[in-house]
Amino acid sequence: MRTNQNVEQLAKMRDGRGFIAALDQSGGSTPKALRLYGVAEDQYANETEMFDLVHQMRARIITSPVFTGVRILGVILFDMTMERTIDGIGAAEYLWQRKSIVPFLKVDVGLQEKADGVQLMKPILDLEDKLARAVHHGVFGTKMRSIISEANPIGVQQIVSQQFEIGQQILASGLAPIIEPEVDIKSESKMESEILLKKSLLEQLDGLMESENILLKLTLPETPNFYAELVNHPRVIRVVALSGGYSRNVANDLLRKNSGVVASFSRALTEGLTAAQTPAEFDALLDTSIESIFQASVSKS
Repeated sequence: MRTNQNVEQLAKMRDGRGFIAALDQSGGSTPKALRLYGVAEDQYANETEMFDLVHQMRARIITSPVFTGVRILGVILFDMTMERTIDGIGAAEYLWQRKSIVPFLKVDVGLQEKADGVQLMKPILDLEDKLARAVHHGVFGTKMRSIISEANPIGVQQIVSQQFEIGQQILASGLAPIIEPEVDIKSESKMESEILLKKSLLEQLDGLMESENILLKLTLPETPNFYAELVNHPRVIRVVALSGGYSRNVANDLLRKNSGVVASFSRALTEGLTAAQTPAEFDALLDTSIESIFQASVSKS
């Protein structure tokens, strides 16, 4: 049964204006995120200190007065972030109760080695536990990522099948999955991969029941509005775009060409932010970043 909070969060995700901020760097990507933030690897002695520092970075972003639900629909959290506090309350609870921002949880645990032109997700052995804790913290949905490097029909089908199979478990727990089959922006067969991906996604979507609604997180396509059928599909709450290594300006320019698609940027959101900035400098740059991504997201949505 949906609670009033679930209903409010669903309405915001389906109809709200704004974008999703991806603050879900995991153990493998955290050192790079910290380096970009101006924190070198010699500034922490172990993984525990590393995660303390990245939590400070995320908390600084989330608590900034410019980071609110007026322009931001949702935030994707790393598991460890969800279990930590911000200003004395849980991070996910803080997002919704203090900022009116819908919380999501990254549930995947990394990628397998490439085969058939793709990288499937590693088995998520603790998925049931993660979903239970996410429900406890008032999280609305989840995110899980796999990668398509080549236009291989077998590999693309495997990627989509795996995503939707796990997605069914997530739906059964009462959460809304963000399905993220990322097409590598450097792929020599990017457009061909997108054709295969859209076909496979539509087949899976058409098999969902009316009560089974998901989000899609996709690489910005080579052809503008290529994913319009997905944007308009009744089982899709929202289509969001990953920046995929594009700079913020390039990602925003591509995003504006895709009606109804909103951003879900990570590195492109935090681009230019550093630990050494004063609060005023930090907030001013974050405000500029948020506004540019917001405008690109709502320009044709």
